[in-house]
Amino acid sequence: MNAIIGIVVLMVCVFGGFIMAGGSMKPIIKAAPVETFIILGAGIGGMLIGNSMDIFKGALGGMGKVFKGPAYKKEDYLSTIFVVSKIMKTLKTEGPVALEAHIENPESSAIFAEYPKILHDHALLDLVCNTVRLMVVSTSPLSPYAVEDVMDLSIKTHHHDALKAQTALATLAGALPALGIVACVLGVVKTMDAIDQPPAVLGAMIGGALVGTFLGVFMAYGFVEPMASRLAQIIDDEGQIYKVVKQIIIGTLHGHPMPLIIEAARAGISHHNQPSFAEVFDGLRGG
Repeated sequence: MNAIIGIVVLMVCVFGGFIMAGGSMKPIIKAAPVETFIILGAGIGGMLIGNSMDIFKGALGGMGKVFKGPAYKKEDYLSTIFVVSKIMKTLKTEGPVALEAHIENPESSAIFAEYPKILHDHALLDLVCNTVRLMVVSTSPLSPYAVEDVMDLSIKTHHHDALKAQTALATLAGALPALGIVACVLGVVKTMDAIDQPPAVLGAMIGGALVGTFLGVFMAYGFVEPMASRLAQIIDDEGQIYKVVKQIIIGTLHGHPMPLIIEAARAGISHHNQPSFAEVFDGLRGG
């Protein structure tokens, strides 16, 4: 919603202010389609040159995330706390072997079946299952510090990969003003080729060329750079759920009391998504 409001404010203030100052939208509307085609086409081409197809698609999907917001809400954090807590409780009461069926085939697991959304989140599911799998296959007790190192590496790798799409968008934002100049120069070349035309015609052509510079700067700092900045915030926000998983697993391996472990996991969630103490512990008692 904020993104939509921001776009409306941006458009009204820029073009409304231009019209209020006595400007005419006619030359902008006339030149915008071609200039936009040149600038965005060159920008997309540069993104394809500089990135893999997965990162390119991730950048496009990231722009959609700016409008949808983070993937995880309060309910998702609650579900994650509940499912990982139940897995750790099973580990403590029944031993690692009892978890083998749950982690090898989570789709058929009674624990995961209670929280179906997690089954569709492959990165989150893999972090849980692969970490627990280490405990199942190990022939001796694992050091909590060693498991923590493995989880930190996994979370860091996932976060680094997610940021590649954001970096691609930020690079595009940096390139758009220069590509606007490219479009402007092409317009000037076209104008010089028609130098024998009347001043009114040349003026219109030069104005159309300058629209290219305007659009490059406008799209960069009005749209793409704010989207890249917001996407970085969303990626950081979504990364908190992986730390919740880590907090519960590592705390359990250290032998801390479960209420302390759960509260530490809950306290690490941003306030806008953080479930209350009662919501967490009432839910655990209910489960």
